[in-house]
Amino acid sequence: MPQYTKVTYRFRGTHWKMEERKLPGAIIMPQKLMDVLMLGRCSHEFSWPRRSANGEYYQVCLLCAVAYQYDWKTMRRGTRVEHPVPETTAARRRSGQKQPTWVPRARRLKLSLPIRYRVKNLASWYEGNIQNISQSGVMFFGSQQLPANALVEMVFEMPEEISGQKNSSVLCQGRLIRAKESHASEDTFGLAASILDYRFLHQG
Repeated sequence: MPQYTKVTYRFRGTHWKMEERKLPGAIIMPQKLMDVLMLGRCSHEFSWPRRSANGEYYQVCLLCAVAYQYDWKTMRRGTRVEHPVPETTAARRRSGQKQPTWVPRARRLKLSLPIRYRVKNLASWYEGNIQNISQSGVMFFGSQQLPANALVEMVFEMPEEISGQKNSSVLCQGRLIRAKESHASEDTFGLAASILDYRFLHQG
């Protein structure tokens, strides 16, 4: 009986890792993965834009690992990037010291989408509604205030302009950067969180 290789992708902390295992008999592989491995086609599920060492942004496809330039002003992908070098924390601090006291506000993609959020690893989820998404992260109104600087998890539909996919729900890892009471309601809080990374949530 011939042997076949089962290929799976698992999310390990901050990246996807390919695992192979020899199995007898026929293996039916997902169509997306078959297209990538056999035909070179990929529908592309893109990561949150990352900043490179030269200050420009790029995105990596979580299926085929190919990187493309990303322009936050137009919220569009550009040409393919070969071997992008991510910006280090030390370099980010140095570049921040050289910036002028005023910088233009990042473009905001105005939305009205439901969001579920919680402090990372805690059991309780809370409901909210997204106001906008930008280079800085996501701004939303929620029913529960969270501690400042807390690591948070958020589930919502990431816009196609960023994810490359329509109707794509993601689980985001982020950090709360601002929280205040909403003027519209005493029971609602305005929350802003940076996005560190995310993974796609596939049904089935």
